[in-house]
Amino acid sequence: MSRGNTLTIGGSTAGSLLPWLALALILVIVDQFTKVLILGYYKLGDSTTITPFFNIVRAHNTGAAFSFLAGASGWQRWLFTGIAVTATLFILYLLRTHAGQKLFSFALACILGGAIGNVIDRVLHGYVVDFLQVHWQNRWYFPAFNIADAAITIGAACLILDELLRVRRSK
Repeated sequence: MSRGNTLTIGGSTAGSLLPWLALALILVIVDQFTKVLILGYYKLGDSTTITPFFNIVRAHNTGAAFSFLAGASGWQRWLFTGIAVTATLFILYLLRTHAGQKLFSFALACILGGAIGNVIDRVLHGYVVDFLQVHWQNRWYFPAFNIADAAITIGAACLILDELLRVRRSK
């Protein structure tokens, strides 16, 4: 059903939902494009120094954040895929019902794009392709990550900020 230039679906305004879905799609495309480049030009373990504190490296993560459960026998691939699919459905519901809340929806769109980007890797490869590596003086290395991970982190930070602002407004 259409009302003016805004498409209405099931009582929600799809016109206000579309920018958030577009943002999530852009994040998925950028994430997958960068991973295709890494898979095409780097072998597992290859690394290029970009700055004294940043490398591009090809790494495979069969686990979750910080390689949690990476050493499991393979069942974790489907567990994390299932969690991501469930989270995707829940995020779509939240976006549909809260599309007008800009910071909240921005956060959800970032998390959605990141979750989909990493689930594509899990389904296609059985692991997530990581390639961004931050380190300190070649002694301390933060675990390698990717665009999807960065989007999820930004989204989580924005969710926290949104809640802090909401609490502050309610006082």
